[in-house]
Amino acid sequence: MDDSTLSDRLAQLGLSDKEVDTYLSILQSGEATASEIADDTGVSKRYVYSISNSLEDRGFVAVNDHVVPTTIRARPPEEVVDSLTDSLEEMGGALDERYSESVKEPQQFDVIKSRTTVVKRLTEYIADADHEIMLSVPQQYLPEVGEELAAAVDRGVLVMLVVSSADGFRAEDAAGRGTVVRAWDHEMPIMLTVDAQFGLVSPAEMVTRTNSDQRAIAFVQRQLVPVLSGSFLGNYWPMAEEVFVADPAPLPATYRDFRHAVLQATLRQRAGETVRAAAQVSPVQADDDPGRVEGSVVETRQGLVEPHTNAYPIEHSLVVDVGDRTVTLGGSGSFLEDYETDAVTLSLEE
Repeated sequence: MDDSTLSDRLAQLGLSDKEVDTYLSILQSGEATASEIADDTGVSKRYVYSISNSLEDRGFVAVNDHVVPTTIRARPPEEVVDSLTDSLEEMGGALDERYSESVKEPQQFDVIKSRTTVVKRLTEYIADADHEIMLSVPQQYLPEVGEELAAAVDRGVLVMLVVSSADGFRAEDAAGRGTVVRAWDHEMPIMLTVDAQFGLVSPAEMVTRTNSDQRAIAFVQRQLVPVLSGSFLGNYWPMAEEVFVADPAPLPATYRDFRHAVLQATLRQRAGETVRAAAQVSPVQADDDPGRVEGSVVETRQGLVEPHTNAYPIEHSLVVDVGDRTVTLGGSGSFLEDYETDAVTLSLEE
């Protein structure tokens, strides 16, 4: 590394030009008096003292003011580098902590103007999904997101997929790309929700036509995404025809996406099996205390697979026999059920 590059690197650490010149002079000498450094750098002796004290505070030099005349000694470079590394690592931890805090409740709203960005955002959101995906997409575009959807299914994500403009769409075309797949011959908007946090809405022509002047909207907002999920379940999901339902997942398993738990309990019941549910719950009505619900699932109320058994599109509940009565259990934010929960464990009864 030449002198110019070295000076630039030191400047990036926050050293002024005078501090860089002074430090390099001290480094070259190993140890020198203020007068010698002043002569070498062309600055005043008083300024050398001021700069040397600043460099000492940053760990670059040691000022020996217990001797006469005072000398300034360069600290071994490896010690300086170790000190800087420790400081950067400490700062990095603090930055990571602040960054993590800032992304716990992200708030973002983007207007997307290009097909390329719509495609990129869709695949990014699907790849990041942990629990649940709701997606409507034109049949001709399905191959472009098929790999990400298959990967989500493989890692246990509930994937509710509507394939639109789906003339001639077959069950084998859907296998592996969704947990439950429905098809509709008509065109519909591209809609995506992920984990009740990420959402995207786009006119279909934004991805089916290269010269579209339409706009898409992507957002990251926990208050808004459930509204889009409700529209998906209430307006579009019932209009499409069920073409594929994945086999039941192995049990026991714990589900943080409550709709996924309702689906698995429904599939197991329809296979003639008895499912047991256990969960820490909070009452929907404030006159009860939080507690634990555990018992046999005697009924599910759902609109995920045919035939639907719910009274409202957003109703997805487990009816659980707890011994002396039955109670209804819903996911976080429930208001139709007796209890809400963030996670439920399902197992098969012997």
